[in-house]
Amino acid sequence: MRLFVFAALVMHGACSHADDSPVIPPDEFVFCTVCHGVQLKGNPLIEAPRLSRMEAWYVERQLHAFKKGWRGRHERDIAGMEMRPMAEILSDDDIDAVTTYVNSVDSELPGKTIRGNVKNGRTQYESCAACHGGNGEGIAALGAPSLTGVNDWYLVTQMKNFRDGTRGGNSADRYGAQMRAAAQILTVDQAIYDVVSYISTFQSKQER
Repeated sequence: MRLFVFAALVMHGACSHADDSPVIPPDEFVFCTVCHGVQLKGNPLIEAPRLSRMEAWYVERQLHAFKKGWRGRHERDIAGMEMRPMAEILSDDDIDAVTTYVNSVDSELPGKTIRGNVKNGRTQYESCAACHGGNGEGIAALGAPSLTGVNDWYLVTQMKNFRDGTRGGNSADRYGAQMRAAAQILTVDQAIYDVVSYISTFQSKQER
């Protein structure tokens, strides 16, 4: 049972490594596509994000945030509430294994689903760049993850969650609190669509 829940947390289905050749994962990982999709590509129908190549340190931090109840307790965070019990049963060794696996799986970058005003988004992003970098590459020393390779719809959802207090409200969640404060400048949804549309241009550069 523990292995099944551990698998359902992050990793099921066919995956690939850096050479993008498909590999069948161990049995304990084969059910994870139910949530995060084949090769951890993400599933928008259940708000499960793409995890392929996500920084190990960031995956670890978020799993601990779910485990400690910093994430996934707000009544409006339905996807988070589904994720939290998965993380709660993981040991530190389990979390280490998950983070290593997630970071090792590769897949094509996600397509664009959000339309916004890129020019306006560029202006909005200026305050984000101090932590996330000028090209969304992330700055680990500041605890800010890369924004490239993340589903645009997931970025929209999480920005709204931070802005509206659905995420980042726990006083022990220092990084979440910082992001919640930063999101307050995005007072209307259109501003979020615009900044995410601009962030998507970083991915286009990465593809080239």
